[in-house]
Amino acid sequence: MHFLINYHPYIAIIGDIKGSKAIERRKEVQENLALVLSEINDQYSEDIASRFMITLGDEFQGLLTNGTRIIQIISRIESRMHPVKLRFGIGVGEITTEINPHMAIGADGPGYYRARAAIEYLKENEKKKQTSVSDIRLEVDGENQESQTFINTIFSLMTALKSSWTMRQREIIQDMLEHRDNQTDTAERLNIKQPTVNRVLVAGNYYAYKEAFDTVEKALGEIG
Repeated sequence: MHFLINYHPYIAIIGDIKGSKAIERRKEVQENLALVLSEINDQYSEDIASRFMITLGDEFQGLLTNGTRIIQIISRIESRMHPVKLRFGIGVGEITTEINPHMAIGADGPGYYRARAAIEYLKENEKKKQTSVSDIRLEVDGENQESQTFINTIFSLMTALKSSWTMRQREIIQDMLEHRDNQTDTAERLNIKQPTVNRVLVAGNYYAYKEAFDTVEKALGEIG
C-alpha cells in the first residue's frame, strides 16, 4: 500500500476521553493522563514535532513528524489509561502555521482539520450506536481514499477484538505488544507460567490482533 503525498506531511493526533463527564474522580483521571502524555513525549521524542498535551480538559493532541510509531503511541496511551475509554483521530496533512515543539497548541492546517474531522466522525457513529464502532480513525486527503478506507477497516476490526478482551487478556496482550519479545519473558514479568500466557493469547485472538497491528504500523510508516 502506498500513500500519494506530494508535500511534507505531518501527522496530527487528537485524543478524547469517552463519557468524561460521567467519570468518577475525574480530576484524578486528568492528572493520570498528563503523566501518560509526559511519558509519551519522553519515549517518542524523535518522532514528535509538537509535544502531546491536554488542550480542553478531556481532550489532548500532539503532532508527529512521521507515521512510523503512531500505533505504538496510541496503544501505549490506551494501555496506561485503561479502564478509561478513549477515541483517537489521526489527520495527515500540511501544517500551515509555525510549529511550537514544546506544545501542540496554536498550530493550524489540514493535518489538524483532518484529525478533528476523524474525532467528530467517531462521535457521530457512537451516537448512532453502530454495532462495530471504532475508537481510532484516519483521515488523509482525497487522493488516498482507498488506503484510508483499508486502514480504517482494520481499525474497526482491532476495536472489535479489544472490546472482547478480559482484564487478564488485556494485561498479557498489552505486555506482549509493548515489549515485543516472547511468551517466556512476558510470563516472567507477570509472575505467571508460559503455558498460561499461551492460553490467554489464543483465547484473546492475539495473533490476529498482532497481524492487524503490524499491517497498520507498516502502512502508516510510509508517511513522513
